Amino acid sequence: MTSNDTGEGLEPDELLLGFARALRAAGLAVTADRERTFLVAAATIGVESRAHVYWAGRATLTSTPADFPAYDEIFERWFGGESIPRGRRVDIVRPPVRQAPLDSGEGDGSTDDTDTVEARASAQEVLRHRDVATLGAADRAAAARLFASLSPRAPQRRARRHVRATTGAVDGPATLREQLRRMGEPGRIHHRRRGVRPRRIVLLIDVSGSMSPYADSLLRLAHAFVRVVPHVEVFTMGTRLTHVTRALTERDPDRALAAAGRVVPDWSGGTRLGDSIGAFLDRWGRRGMARGSVVVVFSDGWEREGPEVLGEQMRRLAALSHRVVWANPHRGKAGYEPVQQGIVAALPHIDDFVAGHSLAAFEELIEVVSRA
Repeated sequence: MTSNDTGEGLEPDELLLGFARALRAAGLAVTADRERTFLVAAATIGVESRAHVYWAGRATLTSTPADFPAYDEIFERWFGGESIPRGRRVDIVRPPVRQAPLDSGEGDGSTDDTDTVEARASAQEVLRHRDVATLGAADRAAAARLFASLSPRAPQRRARRHVRATTGAVDGPATLREQLRRMGEPGRIHHRRRGVRPRRIVLLIDVSGSMSPYADSLLRLAHAFVRVVPHVEVFTMGTRLTHVTRALTERDPDRALAAAGRVVPDWSGGTRLGDSIGAFLDRWGRRGMARGSVVVVFSDGWEREGPEVLGEQMRRLAALSHRVVWANPHRGKAGYEPVQQGIVAALPHIDDFVAGHSLAAFEELIEVVSRA
């Protein structure tokens, strides 16, 4: 298949993912789950036909007929300037490579190293889009290693203090001091601007029974935040609220998760989201931890108590914090509708409702938090 310069020389999976991300950059609502569905659809019907790729993408990467013109334009620009054919065979062929397992770095010496690395990279790309709750033991171990590649960044806020700048408002005191040093002779005009500081991030992780398949991955994500971002606080929620930030300061992720497991008494238990968020606000939030912070709630929204309690606590949380993000592991799955009573009660007080089921979804969550 011919492509533009952006996709030249790429493996088929990489070429197709690049196309999906070009659509997202153009404004289409292409989620991580839609990318994965597109790859599965293209692999099922075959990528040797340009028309097959076109229809697989249009069926999985567009939301409404209003997306079709932009989709057609990006498709022609990404895969070549020709008009879209109907059924013509094209020249996209995956070179034969040795499919090396993700967790093995050994080879028999008879296969070209470049081919092996390309195969492993492609398999890791597919793993990034898989639901972490469905992974087997080997894939889960491979996914755990990929968490080291995540790069969380702190959102920024304007500080009260000013810093030196080359343009902007005139810094009167600094300019006056410059004149005094020069004994009244004209000197350089100094400027200043408001500095920036990182915002605090608070992670509230549901570890109840319905969230237990995701709890390990969510704590690994929290460990990645604690490891590289200043001013991060982590709590687990189940039948009670537990502060686990200190446990996650361990440098090794496996030791950090083991330490967190020792201090969480309600792992895989019941769900009292409203009471847990209320406990956070009463004990920590009102004292300053939630004020101006970006608060991320990881939960599927199942609530044992009445939804009214959760709705009221989310209202309080939204009033204190700078931004509230809710990551739901079912949000990125096809056909999901936010109909659980807890989610319905919380949605009016949520700024960003995002997916939280795969490594690719975690990467998108990191971007949402960094821009908050």
